[in-house]
Amino acid sequence: MAEVQGGNCSHNGVGDEGLVPKKRAGLWIPYRGCWLTPEAVKSVKLVEEQFQARSDDVLLVTYPKCGTTWLKALAFTVTNRRLHTVAGDDAHRHPLLARHPQDLVPYLEMPYRQLQQHPVAELEELASPRLLSTHLPVTLLPPSVLHLGCRVVYLCRNPKDVLVSLWHFINKVNQKYTIDKAFELFCKGETVYGPIWEHCLGFWNKAAVSSSESESDSRRTVLFLKYDEMMAQPVEHVKMLAEFLRVPFTDEEVSSGVVEDVVRLCSFDKLKSVPVNSSGVCDRIGGLPMENSSYFRAGKVGDWANHLTQEMANKLDAIVEEKLTGSGLTF
Repeated sequence: MAEVQGGNCSHNGVGDEGLVPKKRAGLWIPYRGCWLTPEAVKSVKLVEEQFQARSDDVLLVTYPKCGTTWLKALAFTVTNRRLHTVAGDDAHRHPLLARHPQDLVPYLEMPYRQLQQHPVAELEELASPRLLSTHLPVTLLPPSVLHLGCRVVYLCRNPKDVLVSLWHFINKVNQKYTIDKAFELFCKGETVYGPIWEHCLGFWNKAAVSSSESESDSRRTVLFLKYDEMMAQPVEHVKMLAEFLRVPFTDEEVSSGVVEDVVRLCSFDKLKSVPVNSSGVCDRIGGLPMENSSYFRAGKVGDWANHLTQEMANKLDAIVEEKLTGSGLTF
């Protein structure tokens, strides 16, 4: 795995800003069953047309605000632990302590690929095996990703917590985007990369097919994870992630506490306290600077209860339950 794959703030790294509705364009527009900003649609089209996957690519996929930053930190640390120790005398040199996690694992569709300085071709410059990320639903993934059977790690989260986290993030740059407006659009599925239930179901079904067609876990192509479960049992899930990424922890690493070291280094509290994450502003898309701390608001399971009424929660639960009926996927 390449030591550092992403860019940095000085040349517009990557981030979640593509989910912010720009004033000049209104909110989002539908594109093949998915809601995106007009600029994002242009970028997605270029990625679909030009991106060439490699058989050893690993793609981290999330709906926005589902633990993307945490997953990037964990996957980068696990795959690069031979290069960068996570504990001991050299731990202070780890890239996670000097670089924002969002800048260590580049997105496919962001920065917008129509920007001259960030063409799709820049992804070709990354050494294999590439660790990449995206918010795209399975229906909008570049054809070569599915054709080659690239491994996909999908992380989902309780929709109520997603709604609240997404509202907080967007509200930082668009204060007219109230919680009531966010709730109304979320329930209709008219939010960026939404509807969320279609996003989750697409990869849930892919994971089911992957499991049924694989002779062993080592040949699975989709690992479907839930944020709440990872938060409750991080050590077990990090082991699972390492196995799927084909860099399993050795017995010696397990006995010496390396897994726990990875969990501590990538923990929300640790990452939030790192200066590069807690201060400063970075423009990760072009024309829309965001505070680095925006990616580390709360990260708590059940935070929705502090912002949604019980009536709102019941309504959203009922919608999601109906949309997922018969799939086996629950929250």
